[in-house]
Amino acid sequence: MNAKNSTQTKPKHEQLGLSDAEVVDMYKYMLLARKFDERNMLLQRAGKINFHVSGIGQETAQVAAAFALDRERDYFLPYYRDYGFVLTVGMSLKELMMSAFAKAEDPNSGGRQMPGHFGSKRLRIVTGSSPVTTQVPHAVGIALAAKMQKKDIVSFVTFGEGSSNQGDFHEGLNFAGVQKLPVIFMCENNQYAISVPIQKQLGGKVADRAQGYGFPGIRVDGNDALEVYRVVKEARERAVRGEGPTLIEAMMYRLSPHSTSDNDLAYRTKEEVDENWQKDGIPKMKKYLIEQDLWSETQEEALSREISQHLKEAIEAAELAPFPKPEDTLLHVYASEGEV
Repeated sequence: MNAKNSTQTKPKHEQLGLSDAEVVDMYKYMLLARKFDERNMLLQRAGKINFHVSGIGQETAQVAAAFALDRERDYFLPYYRDYGFVLTVGMSLKELMMSAFAKAEDPNSGGRQMPGHFGSKRLRIVTGSSPVTTQVPHAVGIALAAKMQKKDIVSFVTFGEGSSNQGDFHEGLNFAGVQKLPVIFMCENNQYAISVPIQKQLGGKVADRAQGYGFPGIRVDGNDALEVYRVVKEARERAVRGEGPTLIEAMMYRLSPHSTSDNDLAYRTKEEVDENWQKDGIPKMKKYLIEQDLWSETQEEALSREISQHLKEAIEAAELAPFPKPEDTLLHVYASEGEV
C-alpha cells in the first residue's frame, strides 16, 4: 500500500494531526459547555442568578477552534457566548459560576460585569465589553504588537454575524489586511442578531468581506468540529508564516433564546428551532467517536455524572462566596499611590 492510500484509510482526526485522546477531549469540552449552559438557564429561572446569555448550539465550533490554537501562548478575545471556548483554554466551572453569581472571586471582573464578559490575564483572555465588536480592533492591536516583537503567536477573536455590520469590524479588518497581521477573525454566524434574522442583516456572505481587505475569507460548517479545527489550524499556520489574517465564517444556529430576557418564539417558530436541533454538532461528534470505537454510552453516562458533580461543587462554592464590598467599586479605577 502506498503512502497516499495509507493516509486515506486513516480516520479524519488522525489526518488532521489529532490523537484519539485529543478528539475525545474535544467532545468532553463540548458536553461540559452544554451542561454548564443548560444549568445556568435553570439557575436563572429559579432566581439563583440574575441573567444568562446562552451559547447553546455554538459549542462545537468554539471548542474545535480552541484546539487548533496554541493554548499556552496565543491571545484570545472571545465574545459573550463563548463558554465552550473559554473552558477549553483553561477557565474552570468554579470561575464561571463566580461570574454568574456576581461574586467577589469572579476572575473576570470581580462581580462587576454581566456574565459572558470574559477576562483572564493568566489565560491571555482579553476582557470584553457590552458594546458589540469592540474586541475586533483590540485583537488587531495585539496582533500588531506580536508582529512588532517578532513573536510567532496569533490573536484570535470571535463575534456574531450582526457584529460584522459594525464599523469596528471593517476598520479592524482593513488595518489587519494592510499590515498583514497574525490575527484570526471568526464569525459565529448563528443566524440571528438578537431578533433580526440573517436575511434582514446581510446581502451576502460574511466570509466574502475579507476579499475587500486583501486576505482569505472561508465559510465552514460550524457543526462539524473537525472541519472547524482544520480551517482554524490552517489560518494559524498562515498567520505565523507572516501571510496575514484570515476571516472564518462558521455557520451554526443559536438553539436557545438570545438571553434569559428574550422570548425567541416572538420572532421565530418552534418548528424552525426543532429543525436546527437535528443539525446540532455535539451528537454528530458523539456519533463519530462511537464509529471510531473511541466512545460508548457507558462512557457517556460516566462523563455526565462527573460533569453534574463538578457543576454541583462549583454552584455550592459560588453560592457561599461573598459578594464584592461596596467600596470595591473604586478598585482598579484610579491609580493608587506608587503606581503612577
